[in-house]
Amino acid sequence: MLLDRPVLFFAGKGGVGKTTCAALAALAAARAGERTLLVSTDPAHNLGDLFGPGAPGVTREVATRLDVLEIDPARETRRYLDEVKANMRRLVSSNLLEEAERQVDLAGRAPGAEESALLERMVAVLLDERTRYQRVIFDTAPTGHTLRLLTMPSLMGAWVDGLLRRRAAHHEARAGWVGGAEVPEDPVFELLHRRRLRLEQARALLADPAVTGIVFVLVPEALPIAETRRGIDELVAHGLASAALVVNRVMPEATRDPFYAERKARERIHLARIAEMFAAWPRLELPLLSGDVDSIAALERLLPAFVAGAAQGAVAR
Repeated sequence: MLLDRPVLFFAGKGGVGKTTCAALAALAAARAGERTLLVSTDPAHNLGDLFGPGAPGVTREVATRLDVLEIDPARETRRYLDEVKANMRRLVSSNLLEEAERQVDLAGRAPGAEESALLERMVAVLLDERTRYQRVIFDTAPTGHTLRLLTMPSLMGAWVDGLLRRRAAHHEARAGWVGGAEVPEDPVFELLHRRRLRLEQARALLADPAVTGIVFVLVPEALPIAETRRGIDELVAHGLASAALVVNRVMPEATRDPFYAERKARERIHLARIAEMFAAWPRLELPLLSGDVDSIAALERLLPAFVAGAAQGAVAR
């Protein structure tokens, strides 16, 4: 099947329907008997519009075998900083603690702080919470944010490696100064080493095409096509798996309206370009509905087309 990976990320340009497609995949998996978790990493939190509002950061059941989790980056940043401070209280002398905590608070307002906190929660979902589910599906923010999130385990792992090397060099130098080869107990080194292992485990899951698939959602227009091409190229460069494309909001054929007919003719050109440019990736097409997709009832109207397209293995491969 097209979307048969245990872990799926739905990515794409803003406004193309990522939330709709992620919700369809999650609903289809749950209806097929799989215990499913649908996770939103998008600060906009559109899942609440489909399944009803819920508390950010709290997993809730919205349908049989389907749970939803909306991750709030600001909340995760606060939780992450509190965890850092708790570790510091065990490692930093009391006369330095106040200044150390002030520096942590300043770091929490620096660029990249929310991404780091979001990464920690994503890693927790992949390594810890996933054991309770057969399928985990991520509804992500627009493409650039998604690419940063998916490549961060590799980048952060390299950064932690550098910290570990410097820590080890410090111990070697200290042993030379005081004599003896015994390595002292180092809680900081142990914390860094544990984090490095978790990042490596997450990186391995993201890079395993049998486990993780990244689904790009686009509409048949020039800018979403170009952004999808760039996104796939970047994922390939980082060794990450790509599962499929979903071409959303394809207009029906029959009409006599001249404006509509011109739009449909242009759409056919874009669809042909998608077929040529992304020939190596399986894809499915979803029709444009006459109304908004803003509820489970609206999802139900699209679900048969989604399930049929996925089961067939896509329009083309």
